[in-house]
Amino acid sequence: MIVNFSNKPTEELWETNASKKFPKEIWVRAKALLTIMQNTSTLDDLKIKGQPPNIRLHKLKGNRKLEWSITISLPWCITFQFKDGKFFDVAIENYHRG
Repeated sequence: MIVNFSNKPTEELWETNASKKFPKEIWVRAKALLTIMQNTSTLDDLKIKGQPPNIRLHKLKGNRKLEWSITISLPWCITFQFKDGKFFDVAIENYHRG
């Protein structure tokens, strides 16, 4: 279950299926991944092969070591913290951008 979003554009996409900040090409896949997150309490459910493919679930490093990331479509990812079966501080972002 998603507890909260860490930015307004991600929350906007969740609520309206659209966003002025993110490219239209990622809207459908991002919403699908957020829906999976909303309806699960395990990270393993995010790793179901083929549905959706190539999410590249991984833990971040450095000052973001408490966060996880899944790929929407490079360079766009959903980042989040996961604790006790819940997703916190969920954000769509390009964290590779320097």
